[in-house]
Amino acid sequence: MLSGFDVDTTSNEWDFLCAELRDIINNRRIKTVFQPIVSLTDAVTLGYEALSRGPSGSPLEQPDRLFATATACDLLWELDLLCRFRALEMAGKIMEKHLLFLNVDPKIINDPRFQKGLTRGYLNSSQTDVLGIVFEITEKTAIQDYKGFRRILDNYTSQGYQIALDDTGSGYSGLTLLAETRPQYVKLDMELVRNIDKDSLKQALIKALSQFANATNIKLVAEGIETINELNTLIDIGVHYGQGFLLQRPSPDILELGSDIIQHIQERNDVKQRELFYSPLTAPIGEIARLDLPFSPQAAGQEIIKYFNNNPEILGIPIVDGDRPVGLLSKNEFLGRLATQYGVAVYMNRPVHLLMDNKPLIVDYKTPLDQVSKSAVARSDENMYDYIIVTKDNAYYGITTVKALLERTTQLELTRAKYSNPLTGLPGNFLIEQELKRVVAGEQDYAVLYFDLDNFKAYNDIYGFENGDKILFLTAKVIQALLNQRQQTDTFFGHIGGDDFVAVVRNENIAGLCEDIIEAFDQQVVECYSERDRNRGVIVSKNRHGFDEQFPLVAISIGVVTGKKNSFRNHFQLGEAASQVKKRCKLTWTSCYHIA
Repeated sequence: MLSGFDVDTTSNEWDFLCAELRDIINNRRIKTVFQPIVSLTDAVTLGYEALSRGPSGSPLEQPDRLFATATACDLLWELDLLCRFRALEMAGKIMEKHLLFLNVDPKIINDPRFQKGLTRGYLNSSQTDVLGIVFEITEKTAIQDYKGFRRILDNYTSQGYQIALDDTGSGYSGLTLLAETRPQYVKLDMELVRNIDKDSLKQALIKALSQFANATNIKLVAEGIETINELNTLIDIGVHYGQGFLLQRPSPDILELGSDIIQHIQERNDVKQRELFYSPLTAPIGEIARLDLPFSPQAAGQEIIKYFNNNPEILGIPIVDGDRPVGLLSKNEFLGRLATQYGVAVYMNRPVHLLMDNKPLIVDYKTPLDQVSKSAVARSDENMYDYIIVTKDNAYYGITTVKALLERTTQLELTRAKYSNPLTGLPGNFLIEQELKRVVAGEQDYAVLYFDLDNFKAYNDIYGFENGDKILFLTAKVIQALLNQRQQTDTFFGHIGGDDFVAVVRNENIAGLCEDIIEAFDQQVVECYSERDRNRGVIVSKNRHGFDEQFPLVAISIGVVTGKKNSFRNHFQLGEAASQVKKRCKLTWTSCYHIA
């Protein structure tokens, strides 16, 4: 049976539908609507997919029915060609700045009227650049002849078109088709996207496809995005582009993306970027929360069972009075109560607050993952894996799970280890560069402190590298402790390498901070020397010419550069300014600081 039709469709009805379709084709009564395909990294519109509809009020208005009729009436080629030409006519100036995605059914390759260059000829006559066209090849149709199917792609790619493989994940032989087509874009079927925020199997599959796409220079497009949670999950995974009702519904007009969606995509990517600097001690729990539907304490049991049945992946329901969370209903607890002798009779029509846990784990958005982990495992064994409710400004914000908490903690630890200095465990050069880029582009007044140890080489020559490493640990410990005392959540501290460190802080009482660091360092570093050297205040080591020379004890120099928005064009200019400031400090033999 063809999609969109009843099994008992009569011969007369088929005759009527075929006649209706011929009239639509002959009179060009196809409607074209456009839906944007949007970057999930910066919210820039990549292009628009042209979607075809039958005339309003016609039995062939819906696309599934329209194309099924075309197949049954042997009019697929005529309809496909008309849809393409109508889309090109309606696209107007789309292709000056954006790509135009056009759907092509693989079955037309078997049509004897298939003509190489037909669409190219139309584009030439309308002075349209072929490089702006992407043909979407659907995966929903079974491909019997891969060599023949390859010919249709060769026909288009030889003319300069790009190829997108549509509905990936819904077809008959997805991996074979992907290998045969070698497309520039792969569009993920909406069934893979639906509820991906709650489905770990789908997440693992899309992550694997994302890794494959990055390795083969293919761009992923997620179709059918309908919820913020789905969008957030796709951004976090690293899917390149998105399409769906949440972003924008199809429209006969070429519409720009809404400012709220643009802002959300950009902010979510900012969150993703900040994760590079997080550890479980600093990452807020709110950034892994998802917005699950809450229920009122007065909701009846029959509402609850219906919701659980319709959403089998949901394991609990937050109970919210107004905007304040007051409890949590565990799915297992609820079903267990219903399974008792009189459970259904007692609970199906009674309010849910009689069954809920009225003391669930509720945490604020800004609570660090590490602290939430400790609270979660402190619960009783039977509640260990219950949902964790997240609030923001004392109002319900969402929930997260112990599984999500463990996954994010592990991810942060691995990321931090990957980009950290192997000696001190502090953020290394990559993270330092990212932080400097962030503050240069930001709005807030900031101060960048560059730390350098004087006379450190002489110390290493006499006391050895192992003791030299102890001084580096001491330096990191002293600076970190005093930065922590400021209690600024946006403070950054990294280890460039060797005896060079950098900190980024708010531009508040910087002189006092430098003085405290110097005082603490000078007091503690003397413990790294022998009693004789401490008493003398110098050590004797050979200089670079091979002669004995006296060197003062290790001192710390702090060069400070302050700035605000537009103070520096980029982080390279900031680094050059800091280098000049640090040189001034190196002119003295004792610990000092200089603020530019």
